[in-house]
Amino acid sequence: MDANIIEVTNLSKYFDDFQAVKGISFAVKPGEVFGFLGPNGAGKTTTINMLTGLARPTAGAIRINGSDAVQDIAAVQQMIGIVPDESNLYDELSGYDNLVFCASLYGVRKRERERRAEELLEQFGLADTGRRPFKAYSKGMKRKLTIAAGIIHEPQILFLDEPTTGIDVESARQIRRLVRELNDGGTTIFLTTHYIEEAERLCDRVGFIVGGKVVRIDRVTALMGEDEKEYIIEFTLGEGNSRPEAGLDQAMLQAFPGVKINRVDHRRLRVIPEKREPIAGFIKFFEDAGQPVYEAKIIRPTLEDVFVRITGIEIAKMKREKEGRRKR
Repeated sequence: MDANIIEVTNLSKYFDDFQAVKGISFAVKPGEVFGFLGPNGAGKTTTINMLTGLARPTAGAIRINGSDAVQDIAAVQQMIGIVPDESNLYDELSGYDNLVFCASLYGVRKRERERRAEELLEQFGLADTGRRPFKAYSKGMKRKLTIAAGIIHEPQILFLDEPTTGIDVESARQIRRLVRELNDGGTTIFLTTHYIEEAERLCDRVGFIVGGKVVRIDRVTALMGEDEKEYIIEFTLGEGNSRPEAGLDQAMLQAFPGVKINRVDHRRLRVIPEKREPIAGFIKFFEDAGQPVYEAKIIRPTLEDVFVRITGIEIAKMKREKEGRRKR
């Protein structure tokens, strides 16, 4: 087997005159969880569609477990499982029958596919509802069954496109746990998500894609380590503001030359000193200014902070766009 289980080289995709994916290259190692992160329209789903044979590249090469995924997609599809961002299962079939049918598409023998269907219903907490029609399932149950269908043939690689979008918190937690269990069992996971905190919890490495281009790939720990070099203190101020925000910020800039100030809201602000300053000095500044401090804490960077720094894209806006698209 190749050192990389997925290798993508100079991959491009045009839709008429529009270039959705622009000559991207990356590799995924066996047994890792690789996150592919970016806003709507960045090229995430188009890339997954090319990797899984649902779309043909305009240019470039894809190798999956040593096989040419463009010229020999039939062989590759036996190695991969696909969970699209919208369910592709049948409303009128029961959960059990959906799983059995999906297994038959991969050539799994009758006795084995029936055994696997029962096993997965149990594993995914759906044993009690396995004979109910799929249309009667909740969103969370539908998502879990769709993932079960994607692994019915025990693939080496699982492609998950936005696995927890639009479902309740508890179902999302269960799905993240299932993803981790699959990975612990040796399955390589290729994950797209706009929930950056989800990628931080699950992924070994991530790639950021913006406007059809991959702008950065690295280990999550390495990316977050870069931002730890920046010393950030967040202050939550009391309600008794004695000075306007602009005046207070201007006074701080004069008292601490080189400091950067980012307002989170009218009560919270983040201070980034040019050099490490004791928190006590800032608290004294606020007290002298007649401004009570409710809380002061050093901020540890998150993957969301890294994403915003590298891409310049606001996470909240990205989530609103994604949720809005699903509701239309």
